[in-house]
Order: sequence, then structure tokens, then C-alpha cells
Amino acid sequence: MIVRETDTGILLIRQHDHGLIAGKFASHWREKPEPWCSIEQAIRYHDVGWVELDRTIRWNSEQNKPYSFMDHPLQEKLPAYRKGIDQVETHDAFAAFLCSRHYTSFFEGMDEPQAEGFLQNEKKRQERLLREMGEAARSQVDDGQRLLKLCDDLSLYVCFNPPGYHDHPWFREGFRYGEQILMPVWEGPDQLRIHPNPFEKSFSVCVPYQTIRYRDDQVKQGSFRVCLET
Repeated sequence: MIVRETDTGILLIRQHDHGLIAGKFASHWREKPEPWCSIEQAIRYHDVGWVELDRTIRWNSEQNKPYSFMDHPLQEKLPAYRKGIDQVETHDAFAAFLCSRHYTSFFEGMDEPQAEGFLQNEKKRQERLLREMGEAARSQVDDGQRLLKLCDDLSLYVCFNPPGYHDHPWFREGFRYGEQILMPVWEGPDQLRIHPNPFEKSFSVCVPYQTIRYRDDQVKQGSFRVCLET
């Protein structure tokens, strides 16, 4: 769950909805790397493992707000990661490799005992999938990984920041994509431009959300739209 505090309560965005938004960014990418269908699948479904976890709002009593994807307990989060990667692999092995490497990157260099088993198992998965890939596919994983990371960040940007705002600290210096830095610029209340422009045409993304004011409050549904200009 993406959790954003507002003046009137707490806004919640489900992780898989965020992933689908990342996929929308990818679908309008101008210079599509290969194998494109696999890369787009990885981007669109990289957070599918969160579907079950996000069916209910899990409350963090210490923080007095719902758990987010950042502080959700690892003993629940790690099996969900694995289940999601398994699900992607049933459809596309290359996409599963990208998703697996995306998740293991979160824990590399961290002293996190609970994640050791997850890391070991996913490294074995990655080695197996690499062996099964052709040489051409192996040479393309880095391009796919970079685009997955970027589209993930672009989606997080529009989820974390209200339309027209550039407040979240993760993205104040823009987005790194290889040697490039892409900068977000709001040109209207809900009109966003990325410089330099990476998209083939203008499009819009719809962000569905839930809002609550306090624990056990009635959940309300809503959505907002961001228009990407080229």
C-alpha cells in the first residue's frame, strides 16, 4: 500500500494499481527495448504479489496509520514478493527475471536477517532463468531493468505527489535513466511534462485511491487523473 497523509486524512493507493500505472507509462515509451512484450509485462505486473495483502488495510499502531509498502512486516511481504514473481514466471520467464532482480535490489547491501532466505532463493531463480535464456535475451536484461526502475519511479512520483506538487524527497532531483536525468515539470494543475520527453505521444493516467481519517473509519473510494504532455 502506498500511504500519503493529507490535510483531511490518509490517502491509500494499492501497490498493484501503482504497478498498472507504471505499465501505462511503459506502453507509451518511444524507444522500446527488446524483448518489448516481456519488459512491458514485467513493468505492468511487478507488484502483482501485493493484491492479496492490499485487500485489507493493515494498521500500524506505533505510527497510528496504515502500513505502507516500506514498513509492512517482512514476514508477510517477502512471501507476497515470491508469490508475485512465481505468478509472472508462469506467463513469461524473462519478465520474472526482471521482477526478481527488481525485488532483490531492495535488500542488497542491507543487514536484514529476515531477507536472507528470500535473497538466496531469488538468486537461484535468477541463475536458473539466465541459463534458460538465449544469448540475445541475456544481453538485454540491463536495458529492461533500467526501464522497470524508471517506470516504477514515474508511477511512484504521481502517486506520492498530489497533482501539481513536487514535494516528495525521493524525486526532487529527477529520475536517473542510464546516463540521463529526466526532470518532472508541472505545466498545469494536472498536466505533467518529463524533460527530455521519452514518450511517443501525450496520454493520461488515472490513479484510483481510498481515503480514511482514522482507524476503523469508513473507507471512501476516489481517483485523480494526471495528463502527460509531450
